[in-house]
Amino acid sequence: MKNRDYLWCALHMMLDDQELLDRMCPACRTQALEDRCPVCGVRLADAEGSRNAAFDEARFAALSRGELP
Repeated sequence: MKNRDYLWCALHMMLDDQELLDRMCPACRTQALEDRCPVCGVRLADAEGSRNAAFDEARFAALSRGELP
């Protein structure tokens, strides 16, 4: 694919998303536009310090030291 093909795909994906939002009622549209955690679905504004609940601190530390899980 050429760069213009990627641009065309990205533009049409954005247009498709906008069409879906336009078909929603105002309450559903507001909820759909909120930033939410991809793991648990909690609103990021309500999350404690916007901490990712799926992040494994011990695994991260082991990988940082070069250890494989």
